[in-house]
Amino acid sequence: MDRTDRASRLIAAPPGAVYRALLDRESLEAWLPPDGMRGRVERWDPRPGGGFRMVLTYLDPSGSPGKTSDATDVVDVAFADLVASERVVTRAVFEADDPAYAGTMTMTWHLSAAGDGTEVTVTATDVPPGIDQAAHEAGIASSLANLAAYVEAPTPGLSAP
Repeated sequence: MDRTDRASRLIAAPPGAVYRALLDRESLEAWLPPDGMRGRVERWDPRPGGGFRMVLTYLDPSGSPGKTSDATDVVDVAFADLVASERVVTRAVFEADDPAYAGTMTMTWHLSAAGDGTEVTVTATDVPPGIDQAAHEAGIASSLANLAAYVEAPTPGLSAP
C-alpha cells in the first residue's frame, strides 16, 4: 500500500482557526463527513497518542455500500503528530471485513499561511486498495469545502487568529 491521494484548498481563515476546527469534536462532526454522509464521534482524546472513533453514515447507502456495513464506515483514528496552526497527522484504520480496506492510512493536514487565509493540503498515504482513488480525492475535496464553509462563517471561538 504505497498509494498517495491529495487535495488542497485555500481557506479564508487564519491557520489558528483552521487548526482549532481540526481538533474540536463538534467541529469535526460538522465538517469532516463528505457530501452524502453524516458523522458521529464516539470517542474523543485530542492529543498526540490519543484519537477518536468516527461513525460515518451514508445518507443514501444504495449507491455507495459502506466499508463496515451497507450504510456505514467506522474508522479508528490516532493522532500521531500535532503542531499548533501548522500540522495534524492522523493514522486511520477502517473497521471492515474486506481485506481490501485493511491497513493503516496516514493523513497529514498541512496548514500554511497564505495572505489573509490558509492553504490546507491533505495528503493521504498508504491508502487501502479498496478505496477508489478518484472517489477518495473527491471526498477529501468535499471535506475541505465543508471545512472552509465552517471556519469562514462567523463562529465565536473559532475565527480568532
